[in-house]
Amino acid sequence: MPTRVELRNVTKSFGPKHVLRGVSTVFPPGQNTVVIGPSGCGKSTVLKLLLGLQKPDEGQVVVDEKDLATFSERDWQEYRSRMGMVFQGAALFDSLSIAQNVAFGLTEHTRKPKAEILEIAEEKLRLVGLKGQGHLRPSEISGGMQKRAGIARAIARDPELVLYDEPTTGLDPITSTVIEDLIVDVARRTGATSIVVTHQLSTIFRTAARIVMLFEGRVLGEGSPEELRDSPNPTIRGFLRGEVPPGWV
Repeated sequence: MPTRVELRNVTKSFGPKHVLRGVSTVFPPGQNTVVIGPSGCGKSTVLKLLLGLQKPDEGQVVVDEKDLATFSERDWQEYRSRMGMVFQGAALFDSLSIAQNVAFGLTEHTRKPKAEILEIAEEKLRLVGLKGQGHLRPSEISGGMQKRAGIARAIARDPELVLYDEPTTGLDPITSTVIEDLIVDVARRTGATSIVVTHQLSTIFRTAARIVMLFEGRVLGEGSPEELRDSPNPTIRGFLRGEVPPGWV
């Protein structure tokens, strides 16, 4: 079943810099939620908290009603086995083929036979439009294909939670559209809870069922794309229209 994620009054600082100032929000199970906001507003910090790479100074990060701060090592292993991560730069291993990259998590963390693992890898590559490309190395494919391979790797273990960090950054508009449609298609096929961090307007509106906007370390607004686009708040409205909101600079 899809994972429910909640932040409860989470604060996080790095030295004198306050990145999150009491953030509370829910990422509903089985939905695509897009986290938006200007650079430095805490978007990537939210992902790092969910990955366990950082801990909140105060507040709780709750997954399926369990606080990550209470997790044992075994809990972390089980939780991460249910999670897929798509990195901004694809983060593929150059020394491995595309199929081997997709199969990496299965090879390292399961006891499935090699033939079954390779079969799963080829199936996931087919789902992202890379059928027959598994023998190639990352250096032999385009940036957009690398992103798709990264998504295939993220869903190789059929995760219940998929995190995307700026999945369309650096891509041309056509390739971005392909990746955006793929994010929606993956969510539809798997039923997973998806959290997408981005500042790209096209990615926001093509992938989001729900939007959470962070600004100056707080949740400025949340709701459907239609609700936020018509928000009475000029900062939210301006951001989603690609305009410079009042007081932004």
